Amino acid sequence: MLVKDVMVKAEKIVKVSPMMPIREALNMMREKKVKSLVVNKTKPHDAYGMLTYKNILHSIVANDGDIDLLRVYDIYSKPAFQISEELDVKYAAQTMVNGGVKRLLVIDNNELEGILTMTDILGILLDSVKSVEE
Repeated sequence: MLVKDVMVKAEKIVKVSPMMPIREALNMMREKKVKSLVVNKTKPHDAYGMLTYKNILHSIVANDGDIDLLRVYDIYSKPAFQISEELDVKYAAQTMVNGGVKRLLVIDNNELEGILTMTDILGILLDSVKSVEE
């Protein structure tokens, strides 16, 4: 099975500007019920980034709880781990495990096509185990 068969398409991904205040980004994450935000490129040949709860928590601890002084560009991960939509899902899973990440951006020609999360992969595994049991 390929990444493109499992990933969340780009249209459904919540994207933000690197200039957004962290408090606003955190509120957006809560409102949209997502654990990460894709940070848009600032130029055509730039890289996409990723803002996660882990980034935010780390920044709160490092700055003694004052997130009002921070913007997304201060704490997000850039470049985010990226894969092709034509990659087999098992290799994407290996990339996650080896890289210690829970989500991968799916990029084609330096444009965002989707996102693949560990939850997406586990869903496939659970479905395949269920079909084998039946």
